[in-house]
Amino acid sequence: MDRLSIAGIILALVAILGGQMLEGGSIAALYNLPALLIVVLGTIAAVMIQTPWHQFTRSFAMLKWVFFPPPLKVEQRIKTLVRWGFIARTEGFLPLENELEGETDPIIRECLMLLIDGCEADNISNTLETRIFFKRDEFGHSAKVFEAMGGYSPTLGILGAVLGLIQSMQFLDQPEALGGGIATAFVATIYGVGFANLLYLPIHHKLRNIVFQQALYYEMILEGVLLIRHGENPKLIQQRLDAYRVNYGTQ
Repeated sequence: MDRLSIAGIILALVAILGGQMLEGGSIAALYNLPALLIVVLGTIAAVMIQTPWHQFTRSFAMLKWVFFPPPLKVEQRIKTLVRWGFIARTEGFLPLENELEGETDPIIRECLMLLIDGCEADNISNTLETRIFFKRDEFGHSAKVFEAMGGYSPTLGILGAVLGLIQSMQFLDQPEALGGGIATAFVATIYGVGFANLLYLPIHHKLRNIVFQQALYYEMILEGVLLIRHGENPKLIQQRLDAYRVNYGTQ
């Protein structure tokens, strides 16, 4: 679980609700269902129009990554690659077939199969780089759905405010109702700007960073496999791959 994301959401709520209360306002004044529907559903509708179905559905499936990012067992993978290097150097590539049973990741399995088949390093590099590129591109475009939502949300907030003001004009002869209507209208602006800057855009950047970390993880594996293919010493493989630990907060 990503505690930083949870702490960020809590802090955002404290900042907004606490600020409202310190100004002498009521938290209930920030709730307005029509404004919420205009901003949230309008933003989703705009994104649905511009986004292919598979990217749209995948983007919301990726939402859980904000709190539960897919684990990247960097330390364990480095040890595995070093072990493969030792096996390949002492026994050859064919004994690596035994390692296929424990691998469920399709990219890593393909790395192993290419090694076992004795493919040239250039072929392994080209094949795996293509796989990594399309995987990064696929999930990167899905993450951009939230960037688009961050762009549309403030505009929908303004639209909601204008609609609210139009309704308020009906009460020009009723000052009390007019004041309340204007206040309600501006709640839509708060929703639009708040959701964009406290949810949609941060989610986009979080997911984009996770996609980058995943791509880097596979690039580390590719480098390890190429070193194995060249018959490098396992100690050298360990030293080369240790450099990747910095990017994952381990040293």
